[in-house]
Amino acid sequence: MIKFFSILFPLWAILFSFLAYLQPSLVVGFKSWIIPLLILIMFCMGITLKLDDFKRVFKRPKIIALTVVLQFLFMPLFAFLVSKVFSLSDELLVGMVLVGAVSGGTASNVIAFLAKADVALSITMTIVSTLLSIVVTPYLTLLYVGQTVPVPALSMLFSILKIVFIPVVIGLFLNHFFNKYIEKRHDVFALLSIISIVFIIGIIIGLNESKISTIAISLMLAIACHNFLGLIIGYYFAKMFGYDKTVCKTVAIEVGMQNSGLAVVLAMKYFTALSALPGAIFSIWHNISGSILAGIWAKQEEGKINNSK
Repeated sequence: MIKFFSILFPLWAILFSFLAYLQPSLVVGFKSWIIPLLILIMFCMGITLKLDDFKRVFKRPKIIALTVVLQFLFMPLFAFLVSKVFSLSDELLVGMVLVGAVSGGTASNVIAFLAKADVALSITMTIVSTLLSIVVTPYLTLLYVGQTVPVPALSMLFSILKIVFIPVVIGLFLNHFFNKYIEKRHDVFALLSIISIVFIIGIIIGLNESKISTIAISLMLAIACHNFLGLIIGYYFAKMFGYDKTVCKTVAIEVGMQNSGLAVVLAMKYFTALSALPGAIFSIWHNISGSILAGIWAKQEEGKINNSK
């Protein structure tokens, strides 16, 4: 039942977003919950990790390094360019760049599983980009929007350290010493993460309810393009370097799917509620596009198996 609920995450996100848009008063009072909810998400990520997940970094350093470079080089650049193409406001530009500058999202691990990609590699990539984001995200944001708005890069660095690194390490520590109790409850932690991100999305939608109707189409197109470019770059760069389809799928998913919850939190803390909107919508969109792509890839794999029989 929990797995079924989890797989339908995009549906719950859409339904709760509509509710928040129609009745913003239900959610706007929970604005102060956004940071604690993201801390909970990162803790849930950490508590499902093992030390072996980190050891894999040394076994496959080239593909992990390639993925990290693609993610932090192209995703903020694409966010900036797409925002300019669609003439987004400065506030939305900041939000788009934040989405592009954060690490890969934990949802990428689920999509990798559904797409029959390399889940272990996906988890390792997410861990590495998450740890690097502590330093990289603030300074990429400063690079792309520092001329437009003040960017407190050092304060952002310490915020990410508290919001991301510490909860992940605590979760990892607990899993290491109490694994036999925790392993049976991984689905529960996944469910807590989903409920948390859905609630965060709803709060941001509610806070921006009065502005959404005037910017929805251009912002949605920008987000879809951003996500699509990440997926394409990830897949074809990996292919260009000679990796097989399983690895190419894994890289595409990891590059195209971002930790948009972190982008939302940073936008709310250091910029404006409107700057948090791209992250909220990206959270919904990348799970929809990722699920569709995973379905296509999974069917292709099933077709190969059936043809070989």
